[in-house]
Amino acid sequence: MPEDVLFKSESRRSREEIAAYLRTVADSLEEGAALTLRQGDDSVSLDPPAQPTFEVKAEREGPADGPGELSVEFELEWDEGRDGNATGDLEIE
Repeated sequence: MPEDVLFKSESRRSREEIAAYLRTVADSLEEGAALTLRQGDDSVSLDPPAQPTFEVKAEREGPADGPGELSVEFELEWDEGRDGNATGDLEIE
């Protein structure tokens, strides 16, 4: 299935700035509101269903015998026009 990137932003931010973005997302999810992503003239609004799929992934990229790049990714995913189902337990500390 081809991927159509609707919006993309990548920039260095302080931990505090990132936490503020995540709080805004959390507040919108809790309120059942749409998420609007905006940077300059680019913007997209998405309305996650009540139970989207929530994916958390920690990765290390790079050579096995040397320093690499670490990342943690949080992803909400859902089929257009369908509500998702919650499965399994996740803990984030």
